Amino acid sequence: MPGARAAEAAERHAPVLLDRCTAVLSPALQHPRAVSVDLTLGMGGHAAELLRRHPGLRLVGVDRDPHALELAAHRLHEFADRVTLVHAVSDRFDDALDDLGLDTVDAVFLDLGVSSLQLDEDDRGFSYARDTPLDMRMDPTTGRTAADVLNTFSHSDLTRLLRTWGEEKFAPRIASAVVREREREPFRNSARLVDLVRANVPAAARRTGGNPAKRTFQALRITVNDELGVVERTLPAAFERLAPDGRLAVLTFHSLEDRITKNVLRQLSSSSAPPDLPFVPEGSGPRAELLTRGGEQAGEAELAENPRAASARLRAVRRLPEQDRSRSSGRVTSRNPRQRDTRNSTSTNRQTTELGPDHGTTDGRTP
Repeated sequence: MPGARAAEAAERHAPVLLDRCTAVLSPALQHPRAVSVDLTLGMGGHAAELLRRHPGLRLVGVDRDPHALELAAHRLHEFADRVTLVHAVSDRFDDALDDLGLDTVDAVFLDLGVSSLQLDEDDRGFSYARDTPLDMRMDPTTGRTAADVLNTFSHSDLTRLLRTWGEEKFAPRIASAVVREREREPFRNSARLVDLVRANVPAAARRTGGNPAKRTFQALRITVNDELGVVERTLPAAFERLAPDGRLAVLTFHSLEDRITKNVLRQLSSSSAPPDLPFVPEGSGPRAELLTRGGEQAGEAELAENPRAASARLRAVRRLPEQDRSRSSGRVTSRNPRQRDTRNSTSTNRQTTELGPDHGTTDGRTP
C-alpha cells in the first residue's frame, strides 16, 4: 500500500490546468455512450472531473504505477460502475482496449508529469530533496532501477544520457565522477549522488537554477522508465484509436516531451500534399485540427495555488472526419455521426478490472 506521505499527497493533489483540460475534451463526450481514456491516470483528478461533468461517460484509466491506481480507485469510487482500471504502460493501451471490445474512443488524455505520489513517497527515489533509495521506477514491480543505471552504464553512455535527457552541460565531468566513485562503493541512495553532482559543477552553476542535481535526476528517471520512447509510441497510436471528432489532449512538463508532442500533433494537423499543388488530393489533407495555440500554460491564480503547474504545457487536437481531410485548412465545425473503426480487435491475455463495489487494480493489490 502507498505510504502515509503518499496518502497525504493524494489528499492534497491538485490536477494541473483542470478546467482547460476538461473544456478541451468535453465536446467529444456529449453523447450518452461516450468513452474517454486517461493513459496516465495518476491519482485520478482529471478523470474525476470528466466523470462528474458527463454522467453517461465511461472511463478507462491506465497507469503503470500500481500505487497510483490504488489511490485513484478510492478517489473514483463514487463512479465505480463507469470506470475500468488497467495496470499497464501507456504504449500498451491498445491491448487493453481490444480486451474491452473498444475499437474507438471519444477522447484520450495524457498528463506526462511525475505525480505528487511519486515525488512524495520516500522509497521511490524521485526526489533529490530527501535521501532515499535510488529506484525511480514508475512501476516498482519491474525493470532496472536508477542505481542499476549508475552502477553499470559505461562512461560514454552515462555522458550521453545526462547530456541528452538532462540537458546537462557538465555531463562528462559528472559521468567521470560517477564511474570513479562507484569503484569505491556502488551507488544506493540519492544523497550521495546529489553531493557528487554538487561537487562536480562550477560554483557559478551551483548558485543559479535551483538544485544542480535536478538535471541528473531527470535524465536517470527518463532512462529508467523509457519515458520519451513511451511518448513517441503512445501519441500516434492514441490518435489512431480516436473516433471521428474525437479529441487528444496532452499535458507536458519539460521541453523534451513537449517537443515530441508538438511535432506529432503538428504532423497530424498538416497536409502531406506538396505545398505547390493548387488543390489537396483526397486523403492527403490534415488529419487533425489543432485546438490549442502553442502550448497553453497555467494562469497566475493557479500558479499561486500550485507552483508545480509552472512548467505545464497543454496541447490538443481534434480528429477530423475522413471526408474533411481534403480541406486545406482542416478547420471544420460540422460533427459527423460516430463511426466504428474497421480494424479487427485482437484478444490478448491482458486482464483489466472493472471498478465495481470491490474496486481494485489489475494487479490485485487493492483489497
